[in-house]
Amino acid sequence: MFKQIRILVLLAILLFVALNAWLTQLRSTDWNNSLWVRVYPINADDHANTDRYIDSLTERSFSDVESFLQREVQRYGVPLEQPVRVALGPELDEQPPRMAETPNMLDVMWWSLKMRWWVGDVTDGKEPIEPDVRIFVRYHNPDDFLLLEDSVGVRKGMYGIVNAYASRQYRGSNNVILAHEFLHTIGASDKYDPASSQPLDPIGLGEPGRVPRYPQRYAEIMGGRIAVSRTAATVPESLQQVLIGPETALEIKLIDSLEAWR
Repeated sequence: MFKQIRILVLLAILLFVALNAWLTQLRSTDWNNSLWVRVYPINADDHANTDRYIDSLTERSFSDVESFLQREVQRYGVPLEQPVRVALGPELDEQPPRMAETPNMLDVMWWSLKMRWWVGDVTDGKEPIEPDVRIFVRYHNPDDFLLLEDSVGVRKGMYGIVNAYASRQYRGSNNVILAHEFLHTIGASDKYDPASSQPLDPIGLGEPGRVPRYPQRYAEIMGGRIAVSRTAATVPESLQQVLIGPETALEIKLIDSLEAWR
C-alpha cells in the first residue's frame, strides 16, 4: 500500500509540473500581459576584458530587444504596450552543460535533462520574481577572433543560451541573436538553411514581396540574415534591420492565419 501511495504522489507531482509547464507555454503567447525575461551574463573565457564588459551591462543594454518586440507585436495589431520586459540578473560563475559535437537523439535528450537541472540549480535563490523566460548569455572577448558556438533557445523549459561578443561594438548583433533565441522559447522555428545559413525563400526573407527580390533590406528574425542574393546574406547589425515575418507571427500566435494577415 505504501509503495502504491508513493507512486501516486510521484505521478501527481509529475502531472502538476507538466500542467504548470503547459499553462506557462500557453500564457506565453496569449499576448495579454508582458512576458518577463531575465538575462544572466556568464564570462565564457575568463578574460579580464570580458569581466569589464559584463560589469558595464545594465538593463538598458537590452532595451532594443524590448523596443523591437513592441514594434513588431503592435505591427500585427496586438495592442500590448510592452510585450516583453527584460531584467538583468546577476553574473553566473558556472558554465551550462555542453552538447556533444555531433549529437544523436539520445545525446540531445540527455543534454536537455542536464540543462533543466542546471537552470534550476544556478538560478535558485537569485530571482525575487520568477521570470517567464531565462536567457544565459556567454560573453567572449572579441579580440581572440573566435568563431562563436551556435546559440540555442528551448521551448520546453523556456530558456536560451546565447553566445555573444563582449564589446559595445557587437551589442546590436548580440541582441539580434538574443531576440532570435527568445522567440524559439515561445514557439518560433528557424527559417534558414542549416548547411549554408542562407535565409529560406520566401519564409526567411524580411520582405518576400519586394521587387526586385534581392537585395533585401531587412532580415526576418528567424531567417537570421539579410539576403543580398539567392546565395549570399549578411548579418544584421541591429534589430532596426529585422522584422517578424508572417509565418513566425503565426507560430507565436500574433495572428490566427496567414490568409487573414495577407
